[in-house]
Amino acid sequence: MAIKTALSTKSSGVNKVARKPRTLLGDTSAADAAARKSTLTHYESALKLMQAGKYEKAHLAFNAMLATAPHDLADRIRMYISACVAQIDKGSTKFETHEERYDYAISLLNEGHYEDARKHFQEILLKEKTADYAFYGLALLSSMTGETSKCIEHLTEAIRLNAQNRFQARLDSDFDGVAEDPRFTELLYPEA
Repeated sequence: MAIKTALSTKSSGVNKVARKPRTLLGDTSAADAAARKSTLTHYESALKLMQAGKYEKAHLAFNAMLATAPHDLADRIRMYISACVAQIDKGSTKFETHEERYDYAISLLNEGHYEDARKHFQEILLKEKTADYAFYGLALLSSMTGETSKCIEHLTEAIRLNAQNRFQARLDSDFDGVAEDPRFTELLYPEA
């Protein structure tokens, strides 16, 4: 329903009421208009985050503006919050054990999703600080991304926690990128 104004015009003997066009800003006072404009700016920013696939950030942004949003925008915001949650849930994987998370991280590593793999290895270490296999995974990741010092650091910790990792690393071709580094050789062959 369009908002009527007090202006009337006569055209061919018929009384017509001039109407203001409806916009997202609507018909509000100056203070309300400023608050609404601010909300719309945040709304647009949240939409851009969502379009960029940053669903967690978009979800937070939409939630932050929901309490103060005008009624007509609140419905749209709720719809976008639901869409964000659906996308977040769609992309999340549930793990019953740290070993399952590790296997998933290794599959990500093999597919070249290095940062996603790193997050999963770090998630394991947040919950189990002595998870030698997570340090081993971080060492693999560091080797594959050319971070030799980090690779040595993580592999040293993996071997400290479980000496079997030394023998595993000797046979692992993913360490070929750091195999020529004397620190790596010393770490894997301390008896030489």
